[in-house]
Amino acid sequence: MSQKIDYSSSTLGDADTERRFEAALTLARSAQVAVEPHVVDGQELFEGAAIERQDPCHAGVVVGRAHEADAAVVERAVAAAKAAAKGWRRTPYAERNELLRAASAELAGQVPEIAALVSAETGKTRLEAVGEVQEVLDMVAHYTHLMEANEGYAVQQTSTESEKNYDVLVPVGVFGVISPFNFPAALLVGMTSAALVTGNTVVLKPSDKTPRSSGVIARIIAAHLPAGVLNVVHGGAETGKALAATDVDGIAFTGSSAVGWQLVETPRPNGLPRPVLAEMGGQNVAVVAASADLDAAASGIVRSAFGLSGQKCSACRRVVVERSVADELAAKIVEQAEALVLADPIDPAAGLGPVIDDAIAARVDEAIAQATADGRVLTGGRADDLKGNWFRPVVVTDLPIGHRLTREELFAPFLTIIAVDSFEDAMTEANAVEYGLSAGVFSADPEQVETFLDEVEAGVLYVNRAAGATTGAWPGVQSFCGWKRSGSTGKGGLGVHYLQGFMREQSRTIVVDA
Repeated sequence: MSQKIDYSSSTLGDADTERRFEAALTLARSAQVAVEPHVVDGQELFEGAAIERQDPCHAGVVVGRAHEADAAVVERAVAAAKAAAKGWRRTPYAERNELLRAASAELAGQVPEIAALVSAETGKTRLEAVGEVQEVLDMVAHYTHLMEANEGYAVQQTSTESEKNYDVLVPVGVFGVISPFNFPAALLVGMTSAALVTGNTVVLKPSDKTPRSSGVIARIIAAHLPAGVLNVVHGGAETGKALAATDVDGIAFTGSSAVGWQLVETPRPNGLPRPVLAEMGGQNVAVVAASADLDAAASGIVRSAFGLSGQKCSACRRVVVERSVADELAAKIVEQAEALVLADPIDPAAGLGPVIDDAIAARVDEAIAQATADGRVLTGGRADDLKGNWFRPVVVTDLPIGHRLTREELFAPFLTIIAVDSFEDAMTEANAVEYGLSAGVFSADPEQVETFLDEVEAGVLYVNRAAGATTGAWPGVQSFCGWKRSGSTGKGGLGVHYLQGFMREQSRTIVVDA
């Protein structure tokens, strides 16, 4: 690619990438789809009930296949990971880095092709899909760099001639990694590579909605590692429950708050505690002051609210705006939202795809009906001219303060605008939710900006960002750290403190012979 793509990019800007993406997406939809195998101890297994994933843009077109792992397959995968754990943790971190970088280099040669598989299974636009695969490469680069920069997280502390004292972080053991559908490449690799680079072995369960894109990536990484270090078990909720019920030493999860907190509370079979690193979505807010650049605010809000049809943990769900500029801002948001093109990602102009499945679509239908009854729908709704679960961006105003549509995560292209009397009132409303993942502010007043940074209850903050009011976190640039019900640890991926969650501290005092 002639330029590096990230989530703030507005175009791919590379004809070869465009051509390769379109060819690969066409092939993914037209060729016979192979079944993605489970990978256990380096061997491919084809066991369990069949899973088929249909292209959300084209009902009936199968683009992914796998089998659902039962408890027995999951147990075999965990046993393989445990058997490989000793050798992997004893592998010097420099060698682990080298193996992961080799896998990343192989993935780098297939960016458009992997992005096409992501689009085929999720309906994600080409710009977002290519950006996601680029994030995979930067994720591996960032985490391997952290291991080097921190010298494997081993520090010699104050010592004497007779005693040497060391503080080291050592791997927990075996991590169960449960990844979501919306970022089947980036979040899968983010959690998995963090576990691997710190010396843990992994049993990975991708989303059953993205078996092909996730499976291809996982198999490429596993092929560069010793057998048993990375194991893959496909399946849905029951497979995830089976994995959590095993004696894995830790769990990394991205998904819904309900499932994430269930995992936190799921007891380990031996009764001992284990880390659960869970990122669980948000009801993310953009606070807009009367002094704000409203054009920049509208741009940042629309990009964050409707990218991937709102199916992002960090998507902007709520706008809280000072009343004096509320109508003007709403008009600008509506104008930009209505300019987005609903289309198949094969179309270069596509700005919005369908939602992932019937369940989310049903929630959107219900939310629109309730918004119509209790507030005012300014624009958007089902795209009846398109077959499937397509929605034009929904923008809603005039809901009462505290309405459930402003409090509960919908995970859809659905945005509420709440007008308040003052910036102080805006901050109160911004924090009046159980989630605390991302938040943005638009204001020309430095004191208001400082108040926002000091008082807002969220982990990922953006100030006056037209490229994305609440979205766009990137490895080594922004940490993705959820507060409140959005995260179980208070630290998140992409940043400088994430890897420590996959390790535990050990103090070593060694007597030196006289």
